[in-house]
Amino acid sequence: MPLDRSGSVPGTIGLSVARRLAGRAPSASAILALAGGPGQAALPFAGFAAQAVAPGLVDRDLLVFDQRGTGSSDPLACPALEDGTSAALDRLYQRCAEQLGPARGAFTTQESVRDIEALRQATGYEKLVLYGTSYGTKVALEYAERYPAHVEALLLDSVVPSTGPEPFGIPTLEAIGPVIRELCSRALCAGITGDPLGELTELIARLHEHSIGGSVYDGRGERETARLDELGLLGILKAGDLNPALRALLPAAVHSALHEDPDPLLRLQALAEGLIPNVPSAEPIHYGGDEIDEALFAATTCEEAPFPWQRQASPSTRTAEALAFLRAQPAADFAPFDAGTALEASVTKLCDRWPDASPPPPAPVGLPDVPTLILSGAQDLRTPTSNAEQVAALIPDAQLEVVPFTGHSVLGSDLTGCAAAAVSAFFAGRAPAPCSAATDPLPPTPVTPTGLAGIRAPGGLPGRPGKTLVAVLDTLRDLSRQVLAATIQAGAKLPNGASFGGLRGGFARLGATQVVLHDFAFVPGVKLTGSFAVSKGQLLSSTIEIGGASAAPGTVRYGTGVRRVTGVLGGRAFNLSLARVRVASAAGGEWPAAVPALVGFGR
Repeated sequence: MPLDRSGSVPGTIGLSVARRLAGRAPSASAILALAGGPGQAALPFAGFAAQAVAPGLVDRDLLVFDQRGTGSSDPLACPALEDGTSAALDRLYQRCAEQLGPARGAFTTQESVRDIEALRQATGYEKLVLYGTSYGTKVALEYAERYPAHVEALLLDSVVPSTGPEPFGIPTLEAIGPVIRELCSRALCAGITGDPLGELTELIARLHEHSIGGSVYDGRGERETARLDELGLLGILKAGDLNPALRALLPAAVHSALHEDPDPLLRLQALAEGLIPNVPSAEPIHYGGDEIDEALFAATTCEEAPFPWQRQASPSTRTAEALAFLRAQPAADFAPFDAGTALEASVTKLCDRWPDASPPPPAPVGLPDVPTLILSGAQDLRTPTSNAEQVAALIPDAQLEVVPFTGHSVLGSDLTGCAAAAVSAFFAGRAPAPCSAATDPLPPTPVTPTGLAGIRAPGGLPGRPGKTLVAVLDTLRDLSRQVLAATIQAGAKLPNGASFGGLRGGFARLGATQVVLHDFAFVPGVKLTGSFAVSKGQLLSSTIEIGGASAAPGTVRYGTGVRRVTGVLGGRAFNLSLARVRVASAAGGEWPAAVPALVGFGR
């Protein structure tokens, strides 16, 4: 493709394309899969895309390509964004713009749309079914606006309007309340809090005054200090958008932080940032192609986001105009955060020094009346359902499917099967059945005990021995939750040797055939040491040593799926049915031992 179709910058750019034929010869139309970002490559997810739209591939070919500047299509690179300097990000973005030169204006959505039309012509398809996720929906919508005669249908997952995301993330902030309410609906937060949104708002107010500090233990069991501020809490919320396990851990962690126990929330922050677990340096976690090309993200975002400033204005004028815009908005638009947090978290802080090298994006010109299915996760903060409703209103007879208990990238994260059923119905020409308010597969987790005093001993083992037993089982369940959360966050199986610090100290190391615990503590003063043999991801029955200043010392024999737990604690032998041992629980129940792998596509 021409690098710059205006001819101002010479050169060409190669697009890497994959095609799967439905038959021996190309079909009349094809499904084109578009990834997110901007900056995410699509080819690493070709297999996932084929599975996601399989009902439509019976008589259509599949096209997948890395958009210009991403993956294997001449990826962009800026040394300024890779040298690890501590300079402010807006100045790094400014240096990146200088390093890219005038070519930075050639990586807009509009250029990708023109690439798609050239690709359609080159492959000979009369029409395209555009399947986009996140930023890919913006590309699909812009193509539909510019080339309506060549659009057969639209399948839009996690919608970004063609005008682009609101630069201050106001729709995201407005969606926090509905997301928290659904997360705790059906009394799922009973036993945690009666007012989850109120507690979140109270915590934000405290963080506005000062950050909170505490401890996080690394995979060697070494204590590290950590702090959380308003931006960090907003980061946890956004990370939970892609990881249902993080969402589930949030209500109890917020409650604990409000009651002088910040460590669960600080550990959640480390999980959200990918700092947990520790992994062997020789075997890093691979994120399956989910990475975003930051230089491409910078070029596309800064060139075309709908910033509230004049494109040719100086950085100081841009900042002044952005502040004036924010001051004109009702404070309620930013709740439970405020305008200052919205500004600090926004892309305006990245792009205020970026010199534009392309003309302004074209105005929308209307969308074609074609079959359209829009998927939205009810707990999506990145591209909230309000975006989907806005676009659905522009397309006659568009079908909007809101999937409960699901976040961003619906087809890659829906654990209910509703989204896949909607796609099947769509390609069969039927109206999808509305998604039912299914039970959350990963319900909110209980409040973390701060000591044995808050634990109830089971019948048949009273006093400190019984409380110690409950603490032991709580500890093992917490380890299971952390492993699941980290696995989903990585989007891949954790490598052998991955290790987790205990919330209160010690560590657990995962291996191919065993899990080793060393003074692993979840409840203060109760430490677990020993090892579990592992088979097919399950802990086999093993005996572990229990110690610590608060514990009734001794041994416990336990394994995943067993019905009884046995051992000796504080000199008392026991053989109890697990049904009689009441571990700390929230109303929604316990997580499954494993969840299906979630695929990050269109982030």
